[in-house]
Amino acid sequence: MNKEIILITGASGQLGTVLTEQLQEKFGLDNVIATDLRSREQYSGRFEILDVTDMDALTAIVLKNNVTQIYHLAAILSANGEKFPLRTWDINMQTFFNVVEVSRLYKVDKVFFPSSIAVFGDNIQRENTPQTTNLTPSTVYGMSKVAGENWANYYFDRYGLDIRSVRYPGVIGYQSLPGGGTTDYAVDIFHKAVAGENYESFLNAGTTLPMIYMEDAIRATIELMDAPKEAITIRTSYNLAGMSFNPAELALEIKKTYPAFEISYATDFRQAIADSWPMSMDDSDARKDWNWKPKYDITSLTEDMIKNLKPAIQEIEMV
Repeated sequence: MNKEIILITGASGQLGTVLTEQLQEKFGLDNVIATDLRSREQYSGRFEILDVTDMDALTAIVLKNNVTQIYHLAAILSANGEKFPLRTWDINMQTFFNVVEVSRLYKVDKVFFPSSIAVFGDNIQRENTPQTTNLTPSTVYGMSKVAGENWANYYFDRYGLDIRSVRYPGVIGYQSLPGGGTTDYAVDIFHKAVAGENYESFLNAGTTLPMIYMEDAIRATIELMDAPKEAITIRTSYNLAGMSFNPAELALEIKKTYPAFEISYATDFRQAIADSWPMSMDDSDARKDWNWKPKYDITSLTEDMIKNLKPAIQEIEMV
């Protein structure tokens, strides 16, 4: 069996940082190549500067290292994407096309493409949103993900390229700061609470959205990529569920540890985005095809976030 060589684009982002570490643990430091637009001094393992819009640069890395799998995480997210819609479309689509074309031309075995709940619009069944439904998103980020899902299906049908994907809910983790997404309140709120500050939410109290803890999100990604090819029945993107909650419910969980913590509300343009997304997801296809099952709920998520953020916040305060 040939040695697996893994290339990760957008490795310095919220998801990429943790996924890179897990893939290094699984495949070995020398067999995982993390890339991004800027270097990270604290990074362990192999790292290269890469602009994924540069097809020649991407091709050179793939050929030089005999890459067998690509995890394509580079993208402009939902909230930031609405500030520069045309640029967001150009970057998100060009980077994806470059990855799938390099993979097709040079026989990369597997590609991971992250999709999102942003693919849905306000004309859906918002509770237990089914796998197959209307995909008319309200953001350019969501539009790029819908297009990417269809192109992934096309490349599999026409060229046999093994592209796999999940529709991530809001991803919550202590490992990095928020990255410009509409669900990022659920990360920022913990940083404020642990630092002894109150939080002003840009979503209203009752805005229920599907969420997933980082550990579950990473495990789902790797389990999907490890599944036998014949088990994968969805070649657009799998619905993925962890839990669902709203800002008020999360604040109540935090108050169990920090009774003085308070949340207030000042909604902005992200409220309209959130109102067009599912409240919960039907991920029965993922459960059936590759035995997906989340481990974390809102209580265990809150406990673990606080436990891991406390030392980091205390260290900052001591400096």
